[in-house]
Amino acid sequence: MAFTLGIGEQAPAFKLPATNGNSYSLEDFSAAKWLVVFFTCNHCPYVIGSDEDTRAIAEQFAEQDVRFVAINANSKNTYAEDSFEHMVARMEEHQFPWTYLYDESQEVAEAYGALRTPHFYVFDAARKLVYTGRAIDSPRAWENATTHELVDTLEELLAGQPVSNPVTNPIGCNVKWEGQDRHWMPPDACDLT
Repeated sequence: MAFTLGIGEQAPAFKLPATNGNSYSLEDFSAAKWLVVFFTCNHCPYVIGSDEDTRAIAEQFAEQDVRFVAINANSKNTYAEDSFEHMVARMEEHQFPWTYLYDESQEVAEAYGALRTPHFYVFDAARKLVYTGRAIDSPRAWENATTHELVDTLEELLAGQPVSNPVTNPIGCNVKWEGQDRHWMPPDACDLT
């Protein structure tokens, strides 16, 4: 089996604490026709450089039955900025339009096969994967982006069309795995395309 969830595979279940004080499971988002799960963090320059683009996408599609859920799985022992306390502070400061979950055990990141921050997964109403990869080709400086794969995917889905480019390589920092060097990636992790 590939490290990263493949197209057509079912979204792995989770139950994780959120920065708003509640815990959420996959089923808590069942009302949304389309679910965008993305792995992110607090410190990565690719995340920081593209958060406003991601915000704009989430807001653009909010009234079209698309829900965004962010998950931070980075080890706080690798980057203290990625602790839950810093997640709460970041959400209070920026008021992002998504639910921000903490995967301290990293079990959810492993189940999804998260490679980088940010790494996006789009699921249909049956929670089958229809897209995985990046949102744009320049996440460190979103204003320089020349491709917009996440928007293209959501527009195609909403138009009832097949996703023309269902797999791209996420661009960003690797997930910071507990007990590993900050640049370590699992041996079976690889490029998606």
